[in-house]
Amino acid sequence: MTIEQLLPVIVGAFVGAIGWLIVGLFIQRQQFARQAKNAARAVYFELDSNTANVQFAVDLGAFTPLARSSYERVLPELATWLPPEELRLIVTAYMSHAGYEQLSSDGEVPAEVRRHVLAEILKTNRRARELLGDRVFSDRERRLMQQGGAGGPA
Repeated sequence: MTIEQLLPVIVGAFVGAIGWLIVGLFIQRQQFARQAKNAARAVYFELDSNTANVQFAVDLGAFTPLARSSYERVLPELATWLPPEELRLIVTAYMSHAGYEQLSSDGEVPAEVRRHVLAEILKTNRRARELLGDRVFSDRERRLMQQGGAGGPA
């Protein structure tokens, strides 16, 4: 093999390796985006359930435990996918569980304070759910969910 033949082989191998690397990175990025979106969907539905439980506490004064297992499991994906201000809203919704738990166990909290705290928890959960719904569901998916009668994304 001569130098004239070797140079194109080396250049071709280099271009091929770089191309393969770029394609691999692109595929990995797409896969990560899908995983993050699926993680956010799981948290969306958990927030949907929690919102219903808080609304139940507002309406009837009965406190059903709030869920957080999806949030705890997928927080790393959310933290790398969501901008800090959006992540902060999701975290705040889950941090409000402490106040909800205190209200459920402390019967000495005045009714007015209880109503105000529950209203704030409800508002935060709804905002977090809406934020995730806007990011992870298409307009078509929203319509289908609303037609299903499950409340769907706000």
